[in-house]
Amino acid sequence: MPRTITAYSNPLVKRVQGLRDKRHRREEGLFLAEGLRILTEARETGRVPRYLFFAAQSARHPLVLALVAAVEERGGEAIETTADILSKLSGKDNPQAVVGVFDQFESTLADLDRHAAPIWLVAERLRDPGNLGTILRTGDAVGAGGLILVGDCVDPFSTEAVRASMGALFTVPIVRTDWDSFLEWLRSGAGQLVGLSLQTDHDYRGAAYAAPTFLLTGNEAQGLPEDYEAACDLLVKLPMLGKADSLNAAVATAVMAYEVLARYRS
Repeated sequence: MPRTITAYSNPLVKRVQGLRDKRHRREEGLFLAEGLRILTEARETGRVPRYLFFAAQSARHPLVLALVAAVEERGGEAIETTADILSKLSGKDNPQAVVGVFDQFESTLADLDRHAAPIWLVAERLRDPGNLGTILRTGDAVGAGGLILVGDCVDPFSTEAVRASMGALFTVPIVRTDWDSFLEWLRSGAGQLVGLSLQTDHDYRGAAYAAPTFLLTGNEAQGLPEDYEAACDLLVKLPMLGKADSLNAAVATAVMAYEVLARYRS
């Protein structure tokens, strides 16, 4: 049976609000996700929040009722609250009807089956949570096997990244690793490493791709380091016909992913 919390001073409200800070997320091993659609998609993948906060006016919505039942069945806690507290938790003036507190989850390189999908996404020192979330959405859209984050990347469990992923955080496996470990794992089996770079004459439309293809996108401001490019099996570039010298990292990843997908579907 859901309990009701209406006081800002409630210790659980303060604890959950703290999860918007990276240090607190790391210490707690928890993260926030918001929105009925995202939480429903998470439930459909088998993940339910440890705590579920929902607005009183949405208490009878069938999807909210399904979430409450799933949370309580797993031993979690459902909490009816006010729109003001939901706003406090999410940091948005117009909060979603539900906010969930989930246990963090990640895969390791050893967990991955490289033959499970023809396309894999790899991002190196990605710093923008919006880009990370968008790349996750692209990965879900093209059926990518997972997203491998190399080096000092933005936290995939930040509120902004989770929000930008629109639920793809729950459907696309994520691995965080360093470059040497990734390269050792990659070279232990099949896999073509394709880097996006301006330092090549290979147009992305004319390149020869081989499954499983690992698409490597570099840091938004600096691109890929020279030694990372040297380790790639293939470097490709996107034509820039205007005055801009590069595309947004998430946009470039999406263009590349759909090109590779088109090759494998033809």
